[in-house]
Amino acid sequence: MINILYCGNDKVFDGMLTCSLSILKRSKNDEPITFFVFTMDVSRIKSDYTPISDEKIKYFEDIIKAYNPENSAVKIDVTEIYEKEFGGCPNESAYCSPYTLIRLFADLVDLPDKILYLDVDLMFARDIHLLYDIDVSEYEYAAARDHYGKFLINPNYINAGVLLFNLKRMKETNLLGKARELIRTKKLTFADQSAIIRSTTKRKLLSQRFNDQKFLYKKTVIRHFSKRLFWLPYPHTDNIKQWHISRVHKKFGYYCFDDILYEYVYLKNKFDREFTKND
Repeated sequence: MINILYCGNDKVFDGMLTCSLSILKRSKNDEPITFFVFTMDVSRIKSDYTPISDEKIKYFEDIIKAYNPENSAVKIDVTEIYEKEFGGCPNESAYCSPYTLIRLFADLVDLPDKILYLDVDLMFARDIHLLYDIDVSEYEYAAARDHYGKFLINPNYINAGVLLFNLKRMKETNLLGKARELIRTKKLTFADQSAIIRSTTKRKLLSQRFNDQKFLYKKTVIRHFSKRLFWLPYPHTDNIKQWHISRVHKKFGYYCFDDILYEYVYLKNKFDREFTKND
């Protein structure tokens, strides 16, 4: 069994669907996958901070079961935990959103000992087993270096968009408990990522190919479509996501994900038609 964790609000659907399709299309489907989705309602902060809908979870589950009937999707509402742990904390207006913080609740929910946390703005170019089968039994988690952080902050500074959790060891060392305490008491530059790094006892550093935030190589397993720096026609940053298909074609010249992205477009349009009709 492969276990995956996503976190987000109702707008996470595009990323969740494209990322999951990339896993299903680029991997062997002989092993069932459980997709856990942490979500919450914090619309008191911002009106669109609402949980992913049950309709989207059900539709998503129907899609993944077409690849393997044993695949499943589990929605977990962590609103109550969030309000208790982080309501009104210094990092509530984090650099992304409060939803970046909720992966820190992984030890407070009944989850498997080994689980792969994924940001939704990434695509698998190769089989997920290349990452998931890595042995982390002696570590709290495994992660790759951050493309910019390894130059600007520390050579071993990690990007927390891909984290292979050993929750059993993390509970023993109280990594997430220590991280939550930091979130509650200190304003951190990168919020949850900073808290995880500061609370780490022992981690396994992965090759950049497991979280490539800038380029796509032959050996790349995961291409992370995070915000990045472009030098031309003038130095600027841009935040192109994989579901921005025409921009992926034009800016990156990537066509290798088209089979995934065109299926996503079909499925998303089908959902929109059905959802609108039901409304």
